[in-house]
Amino acid sequence: MYSLLRSAAAALVVALAGLAGTGCGGSNDTPADPVGQVPDTPGLREAVREAQRPQKASFPPAKGRTLQQLGDLVGAGPQAALASSVLTEGRNRFVFGVIATDGKPIYGPTAVYVAPDPNSPAKGPYLAPADILLTQARYRSKQAATETDPFAAVYAAHVSFAKPGKWAVLVATRSGGRLVGAPAQVTVSTKAADRVPDVGEPAPAVRTDTLENAKGDVSRIDTREPPSEMHEDFAAVRGKKPVALLFSTPQLCTSRVCGPVTDIALQLQASYGDRMTFIHQEVYADNDPQKGLREPLRRFNLATEPWLFVVDENGRITARLEGSFGVRAFEEAVKSGL
Repeated sequence: MYSLLRSAAAALVVALAGLAGTGCGGSNDTPADPVGQVPDTPGLREAVREAQRPQKASFPPAKGRTLQQLGDLVGAGPQAALASSVLTEGRNRFVFGVIATDGKPIYGPTAVYVAPDPNSPAKGPYLAPADILLTQARYRSKQAATETDPFAAVYAAHVSFAKPGKWAVLVATRSGGRLVGAPAQVTVSTKAADRVPDVGEPAPAVRTDTLENAKGDVSRIDTREPPSEMHEDFAAVRGKKPVALLFSTPQLCTSRVCGPVTDIALQLQASYGDRMTFIHQEVYADNDPQKGLREPLRRFNLATEPWLFVVDENGRITARLEGSFGVRAFEEAVKSGL
């Protein structure tokens, strides 16, 4: 099975489009159960709910088995669409989707196994709860998901890699009463090679784009439709108040998950905006990918998007998320900075 599916997808492609609005919201706008925002189509909401609660007993223990041997225990078919690009030796947040042969996402209890190569003993299972990508309708942009959009959540596991180099991965998901698997391969770098500011480090005092330096034209600094008002100068508030700094480009996002993460920022701002400043920073100079990245991204040494950095009142990073993150992960990151 493992060799059969070696051509698994390398990037999370989420087709996001639709209707939405804005809204100020109140202190209780973050839903206690985000799965309630998932379309109530037959079986979908319950499948996503189950995907939020994986249990170790649902997956075969590694017990010295190679990754290939574990792969032989699961059915073939899906692909793993990876959304994490920066992986280092040690513990990592590993984000992905599971895609069926018909191109639709698969939701169910999911876990991850890793090994230096398919014929080496595997580590795992690392549980990967699903995280909801959908906000309340009032916070959804025109680029965000609609009820006809198939993507409702992404998976995230905390995976440990013992050393840098190439690693083989097996994603296992319970779907339709059976366990199916999808292989992938990732490159793990050394900690020293990771130049992106990390948790515990001071955040670079970068000046982010504001309506003032855009000469009042918000479209120059925000591709969201409609644009948000999350455009304070990070350098001016850093070290004075906690900040959630989001690098994303809803219209131009290469992974197509920037729309929802920006919407999630707006929804969480309604609940936490009195205690934390939320800033959205666009990615490309003049909103043109051919012109390269804007200065704030270069200062943070970012080569991909989206990224979220939560910074406490002392200017130190308390959370760092890359690639794709749903309501739960975003809210946990926000809480870490308060």
